[in-house]
Amino acid sequence: MTSIGGAEMVDWNLAVATATRFVRPGPEVNRDEARAVVAELRRHAKESEAHVRAFTRMFGDQEDPADTGTPVLIVDRPGWIKANVAGFREVLKPLLDKMQARKPGGPGGAVLGTVGGKVTGVEVGMLLSFLASRVLGQYETFAPATRDMPAGPAAPGPGEPRTGRLLLVAPNIVHVERELDVDPHDFRLWVCLHEETHRTQFTAVPWLRDHIEQEIQAFLGETEIDPSTLIERLREAFQAFSSGSRPDSEEASVDADGDEGRSLIDLVQTPNQREILGRLTAVMSLLEGHADYVMDGVGPDVVPSVAEIREKFQRRRQSGAGRMDMALRKLLGLDAKLRQYRDGERFVRAVVDEAGIDGFNRIWTSPNTLPTKQEIAKPADWVARVHGRSET
Repeated sequence: MTSIGGAEMVDWNLAVATATRFVRPGPEVNRDEARAVVAELRRHAKESEAHVRAFTRMFGDQEDPADTGTPVLIVDRPGWIKANVAGFREVLKPLLDKMQARKPGGPGGAVLGTVGGKVTGVEVGMLLSFLASRVLGQYETFAPATRDMPAGPAAPGPGEPRTGRLLLVAPNIVHVERELDVDPHDFRLWVCLHEETHRTQFTAVPWLRDHIEQEIQAFLGETEIDPSTLIERLREAFQAFSSGSRPDSEEASVDADGDEGRSLIDLVQTPNQREILGRLTAVMSLLEGHADYVMDGVGPDVVPSVAEIREKFQRRRQSGAGRMDMALRKLLGLDAKLRQYRDGERFVRAVVDEAGIDGFNRIWTSPNTLPTKQEIAKPADWVARVHGRSET
């Protein structure tokens, strides 16, 4: 692990221990119920492959469209935490290496590394403990394979996409289906359709993973904050939150893009990073909106209660679970993620209505055909640029 002054910049083991200790317990289920949920999620994940690929017409160059080469892992909350810490370590390694090269010399550097690693480890752990009880599923593109958590091949053959793994967080799915009072079998399949769409996006579009990774590394490469300043900014962010800052107050600030408040990522980005983040936001809006569009498009044929599920789930997604939940969502930038679902789904629907599903799929041709952040808000501009005509 990259270290500063002989100590870790982020104590990842402490992050896992902290998150596992403070994560909320899952819903009460007996052993037989738990086994039945796991088995059903595995069946639904497999079934979803054919549904999603037939609806999206995204097959890639694979001889067997259902053979994605990516495992489906049914995990509990601690399992999700461990998987995401592994992913963070992989993605952040270049940044930590950069900070290692700029570490202060002498005893002060060792103290900074020791204290800073513990501080950031606890803070990362607390954030993961919050998120671990809310995520229903996740397609992991960057996490390395481990003995307990396999992944797709990290070094595939020529022309083959690098693949990750699909996680389904069983206790969270059970919790939400009970909270919404919806048919559990329908809800589980509905969730699998969304997550399978993400797996299809990355396995059918070979360049997508590398493109996103390059953008992320460009974002991290622009970071010119020395370790002590970064730690201090993170600490200030958490102090502001813990002191009772209200993201929904009338005094909330408005940034250049018109968004209220500042998330954690806003505190550590430069102008160049803001530009890169705009491109990443557009891509993530596309991916999330496309997944929502597909899960609802497939739904009527295979999920009888899809309309009820969507209505109840949308209300839950928008409302949050109280002031604490809303504050953390603002701090972590999760409100922006909610807008990605909404804006991205609206973009996909508008383009498909105008150009059809095959016309929409031109979006996967290359990075140059991905929508910009402005085009996400104005689908007609993307249609005009890529297809040479505007919406009517």
